[in-house]
Amino acid sequence: MTNQLPSHPLIRPQDLVLFQGDSITNAFRKPEELCNAYQMGSGYALMVAAHLLAARPGDALRFANRGVSGEGIRGLTKRWQADCIDLRPDVLSVLVGINDARVTLEKPSTTVAEFETCYRDLLDKSLEKLPSVRLVLCEPFVLQAGDVRQDRLADVAGRGEVVRRLAVEFGAVVVPLQSVFANALESAPSEYWSYDGIHPNAQGHWLIARAWLKAVEGNGEEAGHLGGMSLPGHPLIPCKTGILP
Repeated sequence: MTNQLPSHPLIRPQDLVLFQGDSITNAFRKPEELCNAYQMGSGYALMVAAHLLAARPGDALRFANRGVSGEGIRGLTKRWQADCIDLRPDVLSVLVGINDARVTLEKPSTTVAEFETCYRDLLDKSLEKLPSVRLVLCEPFVLQAGDVRQDRLADVAGRGEVVRRLAVEFGAVVVPLQSVFANALESAPSEYWSYDGIHPNAQGHWLIARAWLKAVEGNGEEAGHLGGMSLPGHPLIPCKTGILP
């Protein structure tokens, strides 16, 4: 099943934006906490949510983080009904692939072909159950730092090609994270952005958040937009904190 690139704006009043992925998305989120900052973790998902909630307080936007550390595309598939479909997001953002490549081990957990098949099936299921969902696909990335092996970099790049191809096929917004970090290396070494080449430092998470906002806002949102409108028949703020635990 394919989808059309969403009409402007991508993120609309009262939307639920769901972030899915692995430990990079999880970022030690604590859904049991009362504070929405802790619920979203300490990474790019929090930074994106904080930016949009502060810029658009009248739009009643909602955000959820369901990243799970250590997962690849097959792990997402197993929990997709409960952690995606049942939540009925309006905007679905996915960052996955680094654990499929297993850049520090001898053998990847899935081949590039298997990764593409599983990912396509996941998106097909999402659009079958949620035909109006708007997709944001983040390219997996890796830096040469820590125990990351040089000969594994091409495996991650192959999965990035899959994500870009699927974004075209499904009419999704794509966030080109490998090139974002490649450009960042012109100003600082790999270890500055990611201590182990896989998990970003705080400044690395900001690069992801900024790239996400640029990609999404470039498809209909203006940076720094304030305000918004409520929809007829709906309360202005259905979730006081804007975050779903």
